[in-house]
Parts: sequence; C-alpha cells; structure tokens
Amino acid sequence: MGLLIKAVLGAAVVVLIAILSKTRHYYLAGLIPLFPTFALLAHYIVASERGTEALRTTIIFGMWAILPYFVYLLSLWYFSTVMRLPAALLAAVSCWGLTAWLLVVVWSKWHG
Repeated sequence: MGLLIKAVLGAAVVVLIAILSKTRHYYLAGLIPLFPTFALLAHYIVASERGTEALRTTIIFGMWAILPYFVYLLSLWYFSTVMRLPAALLAAVSCWGLTAWLLVVVWSKWHG
C-alpha cells in the first residue's frame, strides 16, 4: 500500500508540473521539484538513528549541496543557447555530477 501511495504522489507532482508549465506562471514548475520531500525523510531518519548532532551535520552538508544544483541550472542556462535540448540537459547533468563529486571529496577531506 505504501508503494501505491508513493506512486500516486509522484504522479500528482508530475501532473502539477505539467499543469503549471502551461500557465502564465510556467516558471513555478521549477519550484515544485525542490519541495524537500526526500530531505524530510533523510532528516527524520538521521535524527532518529544518529541524534541531533548528526542531523545538524547533515543540514550543513545539505546547505553546501545546493552548489551542484546551482551549477546544473547555470550550465543548463548557458548550454540551452548553444546546444539542442537533449545535449544541453546531458551536459548540465554532467556538470552537476562533477560538482557533486567535488563536494563529496572536499567534504570528506574536511570532515574525515
């Protein structure tokens, strides 16, 4: 039953994004995927299993994790003017991956 609820919620989000993308306020479609669904789950699990201090560390890392998403958006903004959409998306995701990898390496050295 839990899997069915998750699937229905996921489908509802996709429908909401599709509806918003057709409105005068189409840019709001970019806000919907940023609702902290998984962050809520991660923070609850970390706090429950590891305590408040681990939660606080996870929150700080989450703040730094905004950087790869920003790099994704910035690179997609640029690549969308010089490439076809599929290539631009692939390049932007690659930039996200590189930035995320760099973040993890730096964080591990700093906190390891």
